[in-house]
Amino acid sequence: MSVTDKIIVPLDVPTEAAAIALLDRLPDVTFWKVGLELFVATGPTILKELKKRHKKIFLDLKFHDIPNTVAGACASASEYGVDLMTLHATAGKTALNAATEAIAKSPSPPQLLAITLLTSLNSRDLAFDLKIPLELPEYALQMALLAKDSGINGAVCSPQEVAQLRQVCGKDFVLVCPGVRPNWANTGDQRRVMTPKQALDAGADYLVIGRPITMSDDPVMAWNRIIDEVST
Repeated sequence: MSVTDKIIVPLDVPTEAAAIALLDRLPDVTFWKVGLELFVATGPTILKELKKRHKKIFLDLKFHDIPNTVAGACASASEYGVDLMTLHATAGKTALNAATEAIAKSPSPPQLLAITLLTSLNSRDLAFDLKIPLELPEYALQMALLAKDSGINGAVCSPQEVAQLRQVCGKDFVLVCPGVRPNWANTGDQRRVMTPKQALDAGADYLVIGRPITMSDDPVMAWNRIIDEVST
């Protein structure tokens, strides 16, 4: 897999027009993420546009509901022909099992990824707000193992947890890391971050890098700079 295929750029914009403008401005990006904001605004229209341009698609809707609803949502979403799709590990084992069974009927099933813990949350949030008594790395690992035992293809995790998850979950478990920021970029609301090269070296398969590229005064230059940094 080439370096460019490992960098996923989010289309975190509010309209189809803004998304297409970003696609036109960054033609060398091969893998795009469509999240809640854009999907709610456009529905599957933007996915059709990406398919028309022969791009890979990470559909990041983070399903989290009762098992029957999660299964139905995953079955419907798998018809779009996307490459990666997310649901929360905290939906529970029954829901995770139902999701894997639901997409198995698709002619081109996506790889399912479980969200371990949002990268906007830190250890204090986990302990004081969510009242979870585990240390953060242990919690992320348990969520990843729950996903793996349920037939899920991989997990979304902070780059700070990726080395442990790679060691325990094995080389075939797909690990996608948001919370990746070059040294020259602002971390924003991401709390558990690493540089792109550090995250790949730690064992990540894919990196989600948004604002350092899309909010840059020169997105093309920012994209090329990141590719150069991780290629050396």
